[in-house]
Amino acid sequence: MDILLVLAGLVILLVAGDFLVKGAVSLSLRLGIPALIVSFTIVGFGTSAPELLIAIQSALEGVPGIALGNVVGSNIANVLLVLGVPALFFTLDTRRCDTKRTYIQMIAASLVFIALAFLGPFHIWHGIILLALLAAMLGDAFHSARKARRSVNIDNATSEELSELEDADPNMPIWKVSSYMIAGIIGLPFGADILIEGALGIAHDKGISEEVVGLTIVAIGTSLPELATTVVAALRRQADVALGNVIGSNMFNLLAIMGIASFFGPLEVAPRFLNSDLWIMLASSLALALFVFFRLQLSRIWGFIYLTAYVVYILAMLN
Repeated sequence: MDILLVLAGLVILLVAGDFLVKGAVSLSLRLGIPALIVSFTIVGFGTSAPELLIAIQSALEGVPGIALGNVVGSNIANVLLVLGVPALFFTLDTRRCDTKRTYIQMIAASLVFIALAFLGPFHIWHGIILLALLAAMLGDAFHSARKARRSVNIDNATSEELSELEDADPNMPIWKVSSYMIAGIIGLPFGADILIEGALGIAHDKGISEEVVGLTIVAIGTSLPELATTVVAALRRQADVALGNVIGSNMFNLLAIMGIASFFGPLEVAPRFLNSDLWIMLASSLALALFVFFRLQLSRIWGFIYLTAYVVYILAMLN
C-alpha cells in the first residue's frame, strides 16, 4: 500500500508540475516576457516544484531527513542519472556550451550550502542567506540575458526551443492556460502529501531511515522532470540546454528549495549528510568541470561511468 502511495504521489507531482510549467511558459510567451528570462525563472522553478512541495511538507510534518535528502539526492541524481541516461544513447557535444559562469555559481552555491549545513539545523536565517544568494544569481542571469539579446537577436529562437521542450504554445487560449496552472497548483501539494505518507510508511516497515528514503526513492522520482527535459534536449542535439538544465536545477534546489523550506524549520541535519552525502553531491558537481572547462564530449563511456557510479551509490546506501 505504501509503495502504491509513493507511486501515486510521484505521478500526481509529475503531471501537476508539467501542467504548471506548460501553462506558465505559454502565458509568459503570450504576454511577451523574454524567453530567456522565462527559462531562467519559470522553467527552473517549475521543474523544481515537486522538490519544493515535498521539502515544505516534510518540514511541516517534522521529517527533515526527507526534505534534505530529497534536495541532496536530487542534485546527485541530476548529474549522474539525468546526464548519464541520455549520454548512454546520444553523445552530447558540450564543446560549444558556454556554461562556465553559471557552473561556477552552482559550485559556490554548493559550498555555501555545505557550510550552512555544518552550522545547522536550518533556520530562517539560513533561508535568508540562501534566498539572497539566489536573488543575486538571478540578477546576474537577467543582466547577462539582456546583454546577449542586445548583441544577438536570439530571443525568437529561444522562444521556439522553449515551446518545443516544454510543449508550450504562445497562442494557447487563456482558459486553457488557467486550467493548466490551476491543476498544477492544486495537484502539487496533494501529490506531495501522498508521497510523504507513503515514503514514511516504507521507512517504518523496512527499517530504512527517512534520510535514505529521501536520498533514493523521493530524489529519483522528483528528478524525472529534469530527466525528461534532458532526454528531449539530447534527442535534438541541444547539449547546452541539457547541461544548463542540470546546472540550473541544482542551483534552484540548493538556494530556492532549501531557502524556502528553512522558513518552515528548524530542519535538523543528520550526521550522514555531514559525513558523506554532501561531499558526494559536491564531487558529482565538480565532475562536470570536465565538460564545462575542458570541453570534453559527454559520450557513451561517460554515460556508463556516471550511471555505474550512481548505481553503486544507491546500493551502498541500501545495504
